[in-house]
Amino acid sequence: MSLLRGNPCEGRSRAHLYAALACVVVTLAVVRPALASPRAIDVQHSKITVLVYKQGLFSFLADNHTIDAPIASGRYDSATKTIELTVEAAKLRVLDPKLPASRRDSVQAAMTEQVLDAAKYPTISFRSTAIDERDPKRWTITGNLTLHGATRPVTFVVQRADASHFTGSATIIQTAFGITPIRVAGGTVSVKDEVTVEFEIALSP
Repeated sequence: MSLLRGNPCEGRSRAHLYAALACVVVTLAVVRPALASPRAIDVQHSKITVLVYKQGLFSFLADNHTIDAPIASGRYDSATKTIELTVEAAKLRVLDPKLPASRRDSVQAAMTEQVLDAAKYPTISFRSTAIDERDPKRWTITGNLTLHGATRPVTFVVQRADASHFTGSATIIQTAFGITPIRVAGGTVSVKDEVTVEFEIALSP
């Protein structure tokens, strides 16, 4: 009869093995979605800075500009390998601490009303379409930038300090988005078509 029933110790061992496997499966089912869930961008500890440069015969009479572009919202989803963020065009602010307040206000108005046309195009957004993560500390990101009512592909490199902090920069061509760079003094002074966008991104815990 003992041969028909089998070894009771072996039965208990198999039962323990199945129980252990069940625990592993349940644990993975619970933990993996949590690890792969999207993480919001910490907008309080992230920043985007836009650098605008002058050019032209009398460019020495003009000013370069530093612009703060606060992030309204955004997230990174490690499961789908996507990054997205949104900036409100009307909230971009000309910093330029060396300019007199009246001159700075004039530049601010020109940027908001003429360049960005923020009333008509209130939102600037980016959504990635591909992230090359072969180098864990240096990602190449491709995606679509929507600016001034036009959507165009952009590619840039991100330095990944750790799992929550990223830095990098991108070059944006204004005319590609239907923006005409400001020209003054009969065109002898103008803003360069190429604008540099620098960013520091922190993810929420």
